[in-house]
Amino acid sequence: MKITFQKRQKEMKRQEKQRAKAERREQKKFARRAAKEALSAPTTPPSDSEQQAQSQDKQRVPSE
Repeated sequence: MKITFQKRQKEMKRQEKQRAKAERREQKKFARRAAKEALSAPTTPPSDSEQQAQSQDKQRVPSE
């Protein structure tokens, strides 16, 4: 009977480790996805003054 209990404890420990490993894997996946999105998205949107300056530059026609 003692062996059966040990086997059950061993199996429970193995399953617990497997769950913890899967959880860490999901956390890493989420962290990588968040980092990738942070790199691809601009950190701050352009301010109003920057947008106005850009629109004024587009309206100007170079004189020759």
